Amino acid sequence: MAIENLLLTALPHEVYKRIESKLEQLDLSSGKILNRPGEAIEDVYFPLTCLISVTITMMDGITVEAGVVGSREMVGINAFMGGEETTQTEYIIQIPGKAVKMKAHLLLHEFDTNKSLRDVLLKYTQAYIAQISQNVACNRTHTIEKRMARWLLESSDRLYSDELFLSHEFLSHMLGVRRSGITETAHILEKKGLIECSRKKIKTIDRQGLEKASCECYEVIKQEYDRLLKFKLER
Repeated sequence: MAIENLLLTALPHEVYKRIESKLEQLDLSSGKILNRPGEAIEDVYFPLTCLISVTITMMDGITVEAGVVGSREMVGINAFMGGEETTQTEYIIQIPGKAVKMKAHLLLHEFDTNKSLRDVLLKYTQAYIAQISQNVACNRTHTIEKRMARWLLESSDRLYSDELFLSHEFLSHMLGVRRSGITETAHILEKKGLIECSRKKIKTIDRQGLEKASCECYEVIKQEYDRLLKFKLER
């Protein structure tokens, strides 16, 4: 499968060719922070094989994931929404890999002057807001088991891989629960034959079963992305 960012491929061919020379591919390492709260956004990123978490840290130090960004998205939407800062959010590389970077001021210029690109980015913004809104409801009403199943599915979709290399501690930060809760939930999913766990790696072995174990939020968000951006996730 060709490595691609589905948001970029949603652009009309002539629009993509127009900005292609302004795109730079690079490797991003695990734990790298792309933007901290309040920092000006100088670059925007379109992930290819990496996974980026948009997190919020509370006053007591607890960090929770507000959204996840992978091969069908971008980070840095404030750059074309009239703001130069990330407000209270932080962008951190969750799973290392490749991404495409573009200078924020160049994207803003294209956004202001190119209707076709602007239409795609505004539809993406709508889909992203839907993701965040669904996350709020999901975190409030669904069990850790359902939320973890959903998170694994969404991450797998964005990485085109059933193997995720990350620790239980990191996953506990992303889901806003104790590490012991992640370990216990992982064991439950493993006993059901849905995943395999080893040191810093979780592998999905029964995707259909994991979808059944997940909450409805997984399908709701996937369908919203498909509806707005007219692409289908190939699995």
